[in-house]
Amino acid sequence: MSRRNGPAGGARGGEHAPPLDSRARLLNAAIDEFARNGLLGARVDVIARRARINKQLIYHYFGGKEQLYVAVLEHVYADIRGKERALHLPGSDPLTAMRTLVGFTFDYVSQNRAFVRLLTNENLLEAKYARRSKRIKETRSPLVALLDETLRRGAAAGLFRKNLDPVQVYISIAGLCFFYVANIHTLSVLFERDMEKRAALRERRAHVVEFVLGYLTNTAAAAASRRKHSRPAANGRRSAATAAAGLL
Repeated sequence: MSRRNGPAGGARGGEHAPPLDSRARLLNAAIDEFARNGLLGARVDVIARRARINKQLIYHYFGGKEQLYVAVLEHVYADIRGKERALHLPGSDPLTAMRTLVGFTFDYVSQNRAFVRLLTNENLLEAKYARRSKRIKETRSPLVALLDETLRRGAAAGLFRKNLDPVQVYISIAGLCFFYVANIHTLSVLFERDMEKRAALRERRAHVVEFVLGYLTNTAAAAASRRKHSRPAANGRRSAATAAAGLL
């Protein structure tokens, strides 16, 4: 999980928010502990020891383990939403913007396994604690607006299908990325293939990007435009392949 401070997750039960350095150590330690053991199995004394913070200060700052857990959920949601905004999708053409978003989503979940485990654990609890947080729900609106604007621009330019639901599109993107990472070990056993290898991750990433773009551009005009946009890269690959073949 990212070791940077996030904007979310203020004090709950205590009167004051922890100092930034203490907060960063505390959140990082709590993310690891909750991701490994879930809310019920996580121990506050372990979090305090890893964060080099007096256990009583956790109760002072947050009020208790459940409140700290909610702050962790807020933090990880704020982290991914902030990085999505930093992609500056409105400044890119729609095809590039969607390629960037899909690629980023895959990279984020593959590089932040604690995020995947936290969300898996919270779903086992039927989102009981995420439901308590107004901050988590508020992260939805900018994301939907950002994706909706990109899809509309693509449709207006004849690149994408019309009337795409941004919520459904995002769920599909997240599902394609999240499922692979959440089940990477069982998939490796099932198909007798190391799904964690860099080559396997690159292959899956490329597949997911093309899979989503294939759906978005699933009209004759849009598909033709997509081929036109991707032609330079394709030609580059063919040239490289031709050059390589000449060396054999």
